[in-house]
Amino acid sequence: MGWGIRGRLLHASWLLWLTLLVMGPAMGAGAANERVLVLGDSLSAAYNMPTEAGWVARLAERLGPDARVINAAISGETTSGARARLPDALERHQPSIVIIALGGNDGLRGISPAAMRENLLAMIDRSRAAGARVVLAGVRLPSNYGTAFIERFRQVYRDVAERTDVPLIPMLLADVAEDPSLMQADGIHPNQKAQPIILETVWSALAPLLESDPAAPAAD
Repeated sequence: MGWGIRGRLLHASWLLWLTLLVMGPAMGAGAANERVLVLGDSLSAAYNMPTEAGWVARLAERLGPDARVINAAISGETTSGARARLPDALERHQPSIVIIALGGNDGLRGISPAAMRENLLAMIDRSRAAGARVVLAGVRLPSNYGTAFIERFRQVYRDVAERTDVPLIPMLLADVAEDPSLMQADGIHPNQKAQPIILETVWSALAPLLESDPAAPAAD
């Protein structure tokens, strides 16, 4: 049966409308009205690049106009500094989700892994008490810090995630840190090309939370 040009155009338009009708709710499911607070350091603060190029700004674009993403990342931030700032940030922004991507500066400054662990646990507990769901992201340390210290450092994230049952991103810079083409000249900070990769890493842990209920407070 001949459709004719007009018939084919009408058919194509109908198929496009039907596709958007089916996919639209799924694409935006769970993201509407979410308020995501990102606690981080220079890895999340779009260091040495335009703010809009960073993974946090890209996350805001992905979640859409009905969601709000607050980038509270500060270059040089430690877990103790973020812990001190968190109560005010929770009260001011009232986030539904908190992403904690911290610890790198603790490790670089030789801060005790035990102190870092205590700070992370306190931040998760405080965030949950405020009704927020939490994602925890780990970071790496340079190899010159020694195998023993690096393993103790990495174990902190695993222990905290297991104790609190929060989603864990083992390494924020997965698929980035070992690729020189994705890192800045200092070998520590990701470049602009790496930001979409970091976003996908974060998204893998964040997406399941977008339709979930707020988690219960952490156990003692």
